[in-house]
Amino acid sequence: MKYILCYISFAFILSCNSNSNTNAQQKDISEKKVYDMYEASEMAILMNEFYAINENIKNDILAGNMPEEFPSDFLKIHTAELSDFKKRTAKFDAFSKLYIDAEQEVFNTESVFPVKERFNNAVGVCISCHQTECTGPIPRIKKLLIK
Repeated sequence: MKYILCYISFAFILSCNSNSNTNAQQKDISEKKVYDMYEASEMAILMNEFYAINENIKNDILAGNMPEEFPSDFLKIHTAELSDFKKRTAKFDAFSKLYIDAEQEVFNTESVFPVKERFNNAVGVCISCHQTECTGPIPRIKKLLIK
């Protein structure tokens, strides 16, 4: 019986030591972890700015106010850096030009089309472009449409 008690005590001591070693090893591993944080590209930041600008334009239109001045920030679409895994393509360049034209038309005071229609057309160009490349923001973009 004495030997069994000694054996159990010895096993208990070994298990405690191995747990403390395991905890120390886990602590060392967790201290060495380096997390790769997402950093938005210049284009992603610009797209968020476009959304905010268009949200303000939508609110102005709904309040009965005519948008007054075309935001020059829209023109940065041609030069903003894309995410590392994206490349500028002819399709992207074509949609960028269409988008600028559609946005400029929203501010055209001489247009025969209602401003709501012109605004929805500009938002539609956004949606069309995103259907070919980056589909994630489409539900958010659709919220800009004036019904």
